[in-house]
Amino acid sequence: MGGAREERAAGLGLNEPVVRAAGGVVARRRRDGTTEVLLVHRPRYDDWTLPKGKALPGESDEDCALREVEEETGLRCALEYELPSTAYRDQKGCRKVVRYWAMRAPDDEVQPRDEVDEARWLTLEQADALLSYDRDRAVLAALAQETRAP
Repeated sequence: MGGAREERAAGLGLNEPVVRAAGGVVARRRRDGTTEVLLVHRPRYDDWTLPKGKALPGESDEDCALREVEEETGLRCALEYELPSTAYRDQKGCRKVVRYWAMRAPDDEVQPRDEVDEARWLTLEQADALLSYDRDRAVLAALAQETRAP
């Protein structure tokens, strides 16, 4: 998902090194059937985003996504299905591609850590309003579409 079309649209060159990253849209169902997702606040950037981070050398994207979500939220989640990727230039001007997965949340309590100072469970509508980046909204919209599918 994502692919060359998205990269060209983001103004990214295809022949330069890529910073690989991965993360998750951690979701849970409330008793009333409403879907909630977990957003994290990073004080370093003063932004609200989806949990994600850079892959370690030799690490698969799936393992990176699980590790980063656990590092930032304290939750050991399970992968469900892949969501669209995002592609952009990071603050250093490097090409970055982030793969995302829908993740099932355990019943554990969220414990923000590492680069995160706050984490919030929000409805899809609340999360869409709070997210700092349109690219994250596109990933959230894909999850919303999946949760509405029969």
